Amino acid sequence: MLFRASLTRRDALLLLLGATLMHLVSLAFPTSSSGSIIINTHSGSHFDPAAADDAWNAGWEGPPDVGVKTVTVKEIQTKTQTVKEVVTAAAQQQRQQEQLALTDGDAMPLTSIVHHAPGWTLFRNLYIDGAEVGWPGRRMMTSTGLAAENTPENIILREPTEKDMRWISTEEATRRWGSRVRTVQGNTVLVNEPSQFLRHYYHLVAELFFGIQSFWWGTFNSDSPKSTTASTDGPLPDIDRIIFAHSNADGWRDGPGFNAYFMRAAFPSITVEVQEDWQDRVVHSQSADNDKVFLFPLVLLTDRSASHRGVICGSQTQRIAAEAHNYMKLDDLRGLPGKGGGMWWESVRQNVLSFAGIAPRTEEDKVVITYVSRQGVSRRKLTAESHDSLVTALQALVARKNKEYEDYIRVDGLAGMNAAGVKHADAVMGGKKKPWELTVMAAETMTKDAQIAQAAKTTVMLGVHGNGLSHLVWMPPSRTSVEAGDVKTTSGQRAVIELFFPGGFAHDYHWTSRALGHAHYAVWNDTWYTHPDEPGVDYPEGFQENYIPVHGETVATVVERHVDGLALETKGHI
Repeated sequence: MLFRASLTRRDALLLLLGATLMHLVSLAFPTSSSGSIIINTHSGSHFDPAAADDAWNAGWEGPPDVGVKTVTVKEIQTKTQTVKEVVTAAAQQQRQQEQLALTDGDAMPLTSIVHHAPGWTLFRNLYIDGAEVGWPGRRMMTSTGLAAENTPENIILREPTEKDMRWISTEEATRRWGSRVRTVQGNTVLVNEPSQFLRHYYHLVAELFFGIQSFWWGTFNSDSPKSTTASTDGPLPDIDRIIFAHSNADGWRDGPGFNAYFMRAAFPSITVEVQEDWQDRVVHSQSADNDKVFLFPLVLLTDRSASHRGVICGSQTQRIAAEAHNYMKLDDLRGLPGKGGGMWWESVRQNVLSFAGIAPRTEEDKVVITYVSRQGVSRRKLTAESHDSLVTALQALVARKNKEYEDYIRVDGLAGMNAAGVKHADAVMGGKKKPWELTVMAAETMTKDAQIAQAAKTTVMLGVHGNGLSHLVWMPPSRTSVEAGDVKTTSGQRAVIELFFPGGFAHDYHWTSRALGHAHYAVWNDTWYTHPDEPGVDYPEGFQENYIPVHGETVATVVERHVDGLALETKGHI
C-alpha cells in the first residue's frame, strides 16, 4: 500500500477553484438526485464512495490481508478475522534483524490492516514514496493534512485525493521499485495533521496520545477485547518513532512546555521526526533515473480530519480519540474484576509520574480536592465574588469533614488503633471516614513536577473549562461506578467538576473523564448535570469571558455527595 502526505500550493489552489466551480454549477443546475460520483480504481472495476463510507461507519474492521492490490467495494465490506500472535522478545529481535533492503527476486511484503477506526489505522508493511497515488476508500483513513476550517471550501480541500493513498498490485509495485525498497525498522506513528491543534497540551496528550494508546494497548494487551496478542509477557511493544508530517519542530510544542515534558517522560526512547524529515523521504524517493520506496513494517496512521468523518467523533463527541477508544471497546474493561476504566492508560500515567519523582501509591489515606483556579490568567475565569464563594464553601466542607474524621477516630475508630496508637488501614481506608485536603492550584506558579504530583493524588478535580483540567489524565484510576436508573452511587470513583458559563458546554474534559472511568459534572452556577443528562454543546456569549458565575455551595454539595457515594441525581440545583 502506498501513502503520500504532501499537497502543493498549486494543488490547493486548483482544488479550491474546482470546489468553487462545483458549488456555482450546483446552484445554477439543482438536481433532486442523491446519487454518488462513480470513481475508477484503475483496476477495471468501479467504486461507490457513498456505499464505501456507509460500510466504514457501520463498523467495518478492515479488509483481510489484502496485500498490495486494488481494493473494491466487496473487499471493503468484508470483515477481518483477528489472528492471535505471541509477541516475545525473540520475535521482536527477529523482526529487527530483517534486512534493510530487498534484493532482486525477493518477494515484497504484503500490506495488511491490523485494526481500523475512522482516523486511526494500524498497518503492517506500509509503503511510502513521493508519487501521485490514490484510493477512493481512503477518506476514512487520511486527508490532505490541511488546517481545519468550518467552511464548505475547506472541507472539500481536506478530502484526500489521488495524491494521498492507494492500493496497488504486487506486479505494479515490483515493476515500479524492483529492489529499491528501504526498510525503516521499528514501530511508527504517522500523524497526518498540521500544528493547528498539536501545539495545545490537551489536544496532543488527551486527544492524540489517548487515541494512540487506545490503539496500541487495545492491539497488544490480552485484556483488550480487540487484542491480537495471546499473552502479556512484559510491556507493550515500543513506539520507536512518531512523525509529525505537517508540523515543524516548534509546531507540536505548547507554550507552557508540557507537550515536550510529556513526550520525554512517557516515551523516553521515542524519536520525533517532523515535516522536514518527512519531506526528505518524499523528495529522495523520486529521481529521474528510478523511483524508490520506504517500507514501514508497523505503522499507526492517525488523521484528525478522517476521525471527524466518523459518527462517534463527528456527530457525538468531537474528540478524535473517541473513535479509537470506541473501536477498541475499552469501556467494556469497566466490568472486569479488579480493573479500572483507565487501565489502558495506566502505563503512560506511571511513566510520567515516575519522571516527576512520584512514588507509586498503594493506598489512599485522604480525600484530596483540587481546585484548578484560572483567576491568575487572562481570560475565561470566575467573577471575584464567585471565586471567593467557591473557596469559602470548599474550605468549610473540608473543615467539617475533618471534624467528622476526628470524631470517628476518637470514638468509633478506637478498635482500629494498635498499641502504639497507629491507625489500622481497615479502620480508615476501609470506611468512608478519611481526612480531607483542599488545594487551590494556580498552575502558572508551579513547576511541572509539582502540578503532576498534585493531580496524581487528587480525588476530585474542579475548575473552569480550560487547559488546566487536562491534568485529570494524571489522576489515579477510578474503581467502577454503579448506575441504577436516574441515580448513581460513586464510591471509589474519582470525579471532575467543570464550571461553565450558564448555557455553555463542550466535550473536551467530559469525554476524557469518562474514558478514564471518572465521573464528570458540568455546573452552571447553581445547577449541575452529569451522565446521561449532559447539556448539548454550545458556546454562548460569555463562554470565554471573565464573568463566569458559580454558586460555591452547589459545588461543595456535589463534591460531598459524590465522595460519600450517596445517590446523586443526574441533574439538580440548589
